[in-house]
Amino acid sequence: MKHPSSRQFFAYWDKKRGTARAPDRADIDPAAVRGLLGDIFVLSCEQNLGFPFRVAGTRVCALAGLDLKDQSFAALFTEASRSEIEEITTVVADETLGAIAGITAAREDGSKAHLELLLLPFNARPHTPVSVTGVLAPFDDECGALSAFTLTSWRYLHQPEKLLPRAIRKLQIARGLMVYEGLR
Repeated sequence: MKHPSSRQFFAYWDKKRGTARAPDRADIDPAAVRGLLGDIFVLSCEQNLGFPFRVAGTRVCALAGLDLKDQSFAALFTEASRSEIEEITTVVADETLGAIAGITAAREDGSKAHLELLLLPFNARPHTPVSVTGVLAPFDDECGALSAFTLTSWRYLHQPEKLLPRAIRKLQIARGLMVYEGLR
């Protein structure tokens, strides 16, 4: 992580999760991260709606040039990056691990702005909507409204040996008769 906002929010999130894979949404106190609230957002994990914003900080809204509440997160990205950002966001929510990404976007004058995106999961609870939080922070303070967000690099924040793939985890909770297709 290069941006100070990403490092500070990740440190707070990591402290709040303790030994769990992720903290509960109720564990995150906005007052504790008051100085970062402009860069923080929360997404609803509804892939068919493009992961709409539940909450978006003022600086995040200023970067997009509009109020982002209920707007599609994926729609901010170019067509070439959209499916990849949707897959990353899905993995963050499903696998309960964070991701960090480098992004470029077009300024109004046509030049490029460089940003850092941090996506962090919340602990999934039964009967509650799944959501993801994060930080979108530009490296240049004077960006203005941006468009055509493009994913340039990304990586997941985890220890590979501690992960269980989604399919194995689903099999571990399966009960009763299971039929496996295959040869004799």
